Amino acid sequence: MDIPTIKTDRLILRPFTEHDAEELHRVLSQEGVLRYFPTTDPPPLDRVQKFIARQLKHWDEHGFGWWAVEPKSEGGIIGWNGLQYLPETEEVEIGYLLSKPTWGKGFATEGAREGLKYGFETLGLERIVGIVHPENIASQGVLEKLGLTFSNEAEYFGMSVYRYVIDAVSYSSQ
Repeated sequence: MDIPTIKTDRLILRPFTEHDAEELHRVLSQEGVLRYFPTTDPPPLDRVQKFIARQLKHWDEHGFGWWAVEPKSEGGIIGWNGLQYLPETEEVEIGYLLSKPTWGKGFATEGAREGLKYGFETLGLERIVGIVHPENIASQGVLEKLGLTFSNEAEYFGMSVYRYVIDAVSYSSQ
C-alpha cells in the first residue's frame, strides 16, 4: 500500500521507515513517555524495529496505521500518530505518542485531527475511539478538543482505561 504523507501547519505525518528505529527508540527511552502505557520500560531496539514492521504491515492490511511524526521546523521523528485496530475488537483507535520536549505544544491535537480526518473522510469509518489512562489528564483533553466524548471505563492491554468515542455524524457537524 502507498502510505500517504500528510502535512499540517507544523508537522509532517509520514510512513515509518526502518531507518526510524533508533530515533523512535530514543523517544521511547525518555523519562515518562511510556508512563501511561501497559509497559512502562523502554523496549530494546530490536522490539522497536519489529514495532515499525508491524505498523507497515497494518497499513498494508487495513489501509491505515501509525504515521511517524516529524516537526517541519527541525526534522527527525518525535513520535507517532494515527489509527489502529484495537486488538480483539473491530474498533479503530486514534492514538499518539510524542517525545517529552514536545508536550504541551499542541502537536498531539494537530496530528490527531488529521488522523480523524483520514479515518472519516478518506476511509469512511463510522466511529473512532480513543483510549486513555484515567490519570492522563492531558491526553483526555486532547480527545475532548477533537470532539470525542467519554463513553465508559474499559480494559484494554491489561489495564483500566477511559474510552472516548466520536461517530461520523458528530465529526461532520464540528
